[in-house]
Amino acid sequence: MDHPHESPSLTTSAGRLETGLLRDLVTLAEAAEGADGNPPFSDQTWVELRTTDDPDRVHTVTAWLDHQDGREGELAGAAVAISPAPDAGPEATGTLELVVHPNCRSQGVATALARGITDRPGRPAPLNAWAHGNHAAAARLAEQFGYAPVRELLRLRLTHQVSPEDEVVGSNRTSVWDGTMPEGITLRTFEPGVDDEALLAVNAASFADHPEQGSLDQDDLDARKAEPWFDPAGFFLAEDADGTLLGFHWTKIHPGADGHPPLGEVYVVGVGPEAQGRGLGRVLTVAGIRHLQQQDVEAVMLYVDADNTPAVELYRKLGFVRWDTDVMYAPRA
Repeated sequence: MDHPHESPSLTTSAGRLETGLLRDLVTLAEAAEGADGNPPFSDQTWVELRTTDDPDRVHTVTAWLDHQDGREGELAGAAVAISPAPDAGPEATGTLELVVHPNCRSQGVATALARGITDRPGRPAPLNAWAHGNHAAAARLAEQFGYAPVRELLRLRLTHQVSPEDEVVGSNRTSVWDGTMPEGITLRTFEPGVDDEALLAVNAASFADHPEQGSLDQDDLDARKAEPWFDPAGFFLAEDADGTLLGFHWTKIHPGADGHPPLGEVYVVGVGPEAQGRGLGRVLTVAGIRHLQQQDVEAVMLYVDADNTPAVELYRKLGFVRWDTDVMYAPRA
């Protein structure tokens, strides 16, 4: 794919993508991730692209080179805008993610895509744009369109097997890797269909102020349960003596590719407000990491907001180090 002097042709889609275009987009995203080390689209974006029928919520602009009749060309790039749900409130913002094939960069594709997605008629809400990895080209594009950084999402990585003696905290020398559950709390794994309602309730309470995770609903959960990577054996629930769910740790394993071994992820750790302050989040985190490290993963990674100081400190004590950063950009006021 090499078209140094060709302008891209743009096509637009609304709602879920048809199978062929979705397959092309997956191939494009894999090529970009292989070159950049970062997935260009979030899990939620893939859920929306596969499941959302509402044409007002999902808009995709694709850029084609050697374009013929809409589909015979080569997919050079894509931009996806996800608008807020109808009940999200007047202050809700949409999200924008954009990717260009590694062989088609510095040819005006990103600029054309950004213009196509932000200038589309009837846009119902402002768009905040994610730059996964925050590469220099993404920062320049954001500046060009009048966007400024408003949020940092750290990507941390743990690359070594850790024993309970590796790190201690506190005056009583309690190991940060102590996986003992607080008194009266037991740990078990998630049962799909049985635990859905309780999980969604705890998730909503735990992430009431989180712009993405807090909005998880049954459709989102079902879509993730249908993903090839979903494994209830790596989905841990903590409950009290009467069976009330208090918190959870949902792990994920990214399959190996191109000779690289699988990569584990601390996908989501949530603790309900009534159970916070008892060390449950740390114990759940440790339980999930130990599970991942028993699955022959190369390393364990996670995402955490840079301003979430307690979580960042815990992960650093556990041995995680900064790997990369995603940056959200918003239109300047």
